[in-house]
Amino acid sequence: MEKKYDYLIVGAGLFGSVFAHEMTKRNKKCLVIDKRNHLGGNVYCEEKEGINVHKYGAHIFHTNDKKIWDYVNQFATFNNYINSPLSLSKGNLYNLPFNMNTFYQLWGTKTPEEAKQKINEQIAKYGVKSPNNLEEQALSLVGKDIYETFIKEYTEKQWGKKATELPAFIIKRLPVRFTYNNNYFNDIYQGIPIGGYNVIIDGLLKGIETKTSIDFFEDRQHLESLANKIVYTGKIDEFFGYKFGQLEYRSLRFENEVHDIENYQGNAVVNYNDAQYSYTRIIEHKHFEFGKQEKTIITREYPENWDRGKEAYYPINNDDNQKVFKQYKEESLKSKNVIFGGRLAEYRYYDMHQIIASSLAKVEEISKRKQE
Repeated sequence: MEKKYDYLIVGAGLFGSVFAHEMTKRNKKCLVIDKRNHLGGNVYCEEKEGINVHKYGAHIFHTNDKKIWDYVNQFATFNNYINSPLSLSKGNLYNLPFNMNTFYQLWGTKTPEEAKQKINEQIAKYGVKSPNNLEEQALSLVGKDIYETFIKEYTEKQWGKKATELPAFIIKRLPVRFTYNNNYFNDIYQGIPIGGYNVIIDGLLKGIETKTSIDFFEDRQHLESLANKIVYTGKIDEFFGYKFGQLEYRSLRFENEVHDIENYQGNAVVNYNDAQYSYTRIIEHKHFEFGKQEKTIITREYPENWDRGKEAYYPINNDDNQKVFKQYKEESLKSKNVIFGGRLAEYRYYDMHQIIASSLAKVEEISKRKQE
């Protein structure tokens, strides 16, 4: 019996939306479903007070890949926003990423040589040759002052564990720049889509059948019967009924506030390092698009332990979880009619440009296979 769709795409985030768009261009019939009440996954923006609020945390597009930059520019015009976060620590504000402005604010050093000398002295005093945990790793990379001012308490809030209990690999490197440059990313292409990320999602899914508030697992048998193949972007362990155990994540909670003032903090992102604040940062959304609205909206971001009732944001990629994921990965390779893609299905953190590239690569792989 001929099925109604070529592809049922479970999840309307970037991976699923790009896949649906590309396969529709190739004359394939797609149905995109999502258990949330909106499309767009974590890049979804909610308009409030004329401001595009990044509902699931700040999303700043950046890439060195011109192909990906050209791809997203088909659907939206990007502004020239440059991410230059500030960091509040012990009552003082510092520039990020770690650069000459940061070092001047921290030590009063004015030249790269002075800053390098300060850092190297501290590495020699506090660093170790073979770091066993995150604290030792950080001390060995940047020394005591940078670690204690910017990394220790922030990271402990982020992961819910002491830095001495966290694996060293979490910070394989810490970018230190000896220039007066507050641009957080090194990428050539950066910006925010004017009108928010919904503009891109709407462009990708234009003319494609979509359904929201549909939980794949509540009507799995029927939904699977609709299409020849499934593109699954949800949690891989859930797909297989947690048969090898549950993978772990960190979650986030967001608290929004509307303020009757034009400007709350003067910057899109301000990190709150100290343990006395249970949130890690405050986002002021209007600054992403240089807004002039009379009111402003801020979001406090709180890291949380994850359970199945919460959104899964950051995979905890320790050895135990990787062993479990490897079993699910092997199982997924046996599923000939299911394509697994995206951060939850692949149990890895993706930036936006990476997930778009991954989806495009998957489409090309499938198309090439069919031509052979």
